[in-house]
Amino acid sequence: MSGELLFLIAFIIVALIFDYINGFHDAANSIATVVSTRVLSPGMAVAWAAFFNFIAFAFFGTYVAKTIGANLVDINLIPEQFEHTRLWVLMSGVIGAIVWNLITWYYGLPSSSSHALIGGYAGAALTAAGGYTDGLLIAKGWIKTVSFIVISPLAGFALGFLFMVVIFWLFKRSNPDRVDRHFRRAQLVSAALFSLGHGGNDAQKTMGIIAAALVATNYNPTATQDIPFWVVITCHAAIGLGTLSGGWRIVYTMGSRLTKLRPVGGFAAETAGAFTMFMATFAGIPVSTTHTINGSIIGVGATRRLSAVRWGVARSVVWAWILTIPISAGISGLCFLIVRGAHNIF
Repeated sequence: MSGELLFLIAFIIVALIFDYINGFHDAANSIATVVSTRVLSPGMAVAWAAFFNFIAFAFFGTYVAKTIGANLVDINLIPEQFEHTRLWVLMSGVIGAIVWNLITWYYGLPSSSSHALIGGYAGAALTAAGGYTDGLLIAKGWIKTVSFIVISPLAGFALGFLFMVVIFWLFKRSNPDRVDRHFRRAQLVSAALFSLGHGGNDAQKTMGIIAAALVATNYNPTATQDIPFWVVITCHAAIGLGTLSGGWRIVYTMGSRLTKLRPVGGFAAETAGAFTMFMATFAGIPVSTTHTINGSIIGVGATRRLSAVRWGVARSVVWAWILTIPISAGISGLCFLIVRGAHNIF
């Protein structure tokens, strides 16, 4: 077995570790509302979410994976400075994303694993190219990805607000306890839908980065156009296993600290988030499930009164969103510099 193939296998393992960490870091996206409303116990909630994370491969294509793999960075423009330079760029990008995910998980901040990955990839690529950007970063892919940093939480907010208004109007004469009972059951469906959207969008980001590695090493030159099925299934399995591990610090922030939710609010937030995720995934746009569900939860809370949303907590969450891409890019760039420096010494 060649050294390059061994390195490629090692990279795939690291990428799947990122996917696993993505699962437990973002488990809160799928389960925070259903846990905070006490519809499911934490253990049952993560099992429910993990199952739908895994089977999402049967419902969505690989449009997002193709965007990540081929439409963000032209890896062929990175000069081969030492052995396996391009694979080291990808490895540095994934390591930077893992480090930032662990930092934000530790502090209970629901930042975006997706933006950590694309920020890390871009940071390592720019560092390897010495800051040369002409054609390296593909404008079309970045425009739609960066624009949805703003659009996805706004869409989640608007739909969450709208769904709550419609529900209030439809059930305004109903007994509140009876409404709660109905929506406790309905929340099982909404949680499943959001978990499908989460798995369908987030697992594809790791697929895309693995496909880019297969292209960079020439083991599968068309991998970014036709994602191999083994990549699809292993990525969904990894994110599902990660979700089973939970992410309790972030569940608390999203399910309790942003606003207090009842089953009707949990249903509206999850359904709004699921609709947003489905539209983005079929359009091939890698969006943040974290941003989306946070926007939905805040939109639901705002239907009661603006003071029902704890804006101080929301502000800290927004700062985590803003900092994710530049900090993960910086960590990944530093990682690549360390690799290059070590190669030059040894």
